[in-house]
Amino acid sequence: MDQDSLNTIEDVQRAMFAQNYIADRSLATTVYLALKRRKPLLLEGEPGVGKTEIAKVLAAILNTRLIRLQCYEGIDVSTAVYEWNYTRQMLHIRLMETGGAGRQEELKEIFGPDFLIQRPLLQAIDPANTQAPVLLIDELDRSDEEFEAYLLELLSDFQITIPEIGTISAVQTPIVIITSNRTREIHDALRRRCLYYWIDFPTLEKEYQIVLARMPGVPERLARQVCAFVRELRSADLFKVPGIAETLDWISSLLALNQMELVEEPVRDTLGALLKYQDDVLKVGGSEFTRMLKKATGVS
Repeated sequence: MDQDSLNTIEDVQRAMFAQNYIADRSLATTVYLALKRRKPLLLEGEPGVGKTEIAKVLAAILNTRLIRLQCYEGIDVSTAVYEWNYTRQMLHIRLMETGGAGRQEELKEIFGPDFLIQRPLLQAIDPANTQAPVLLIDELDRSDEEFEAYLLELLSDFQITIPEIGTISAVQTPIVIITSNRTREIHDALRRRCLYYWIDFPTLEKEYQIVLARMPGVPERLARQVCAFVRELRSADLFKVPGIAETLDWISSLLALNQMELVEEPVRDTLGALLKYQDDVLKVGGSEFTRMLKKATGVS
């Protein structure tokens, strides 16, 4: 499917559903606008609510390349944009010196495209791209503010300046998805260049639909009970609330133990698929556990 086939919000919603992504109309509207206007889309929300998955889904829908940049503290230009192949440059210099090439000729050759290693941001705006890729800038909040400022040129004009070569501009404007877990605030200058959407934890019914879509064949009773139990967990005062990713992982763990419904002992034994901190496991495994389990399974 190409982008021209997504003529309405309903088309986007149906296409995402075909990729097993349950999108509300409001989210489908934002994605539709991002595609039509070619504006970057900034997605914020708790970990595990499906932000990264949207980029993967769009790449699959449009049958295009997904280019992913995973951000982290200390990420720099050589990791995100480009770097020179120094080993190859040195070998080429030695060959040219053997052949008697002049200094200016050496510099002109070794700082050319053949010696340039493209990193994700440069790959996304490469003029040689025949189809617009999906560029995922994942967990931008983990990077430094200096790197965030560097992105402004890319998101404003979809171009990058390399001193030795000049300015490289995109012929096919990439579809940009930026995610943030909001461990720090993203600067206003970058926000202004994006469409914005907050992805919240799903309702009980929506999470149930997500489970059935992502895990065909899962027993409906188990899916319903799991979603109800996870919803109870999210209302507790936990250090790290489980996301949709943890819900799916927990169901997989229960099925691996041949559990078709929630039973106390297997639930306790598999809490590590849902909760990732010992304090949370101890809190849930205490007096509240029985109440949560009874409510999720409908036992009075």
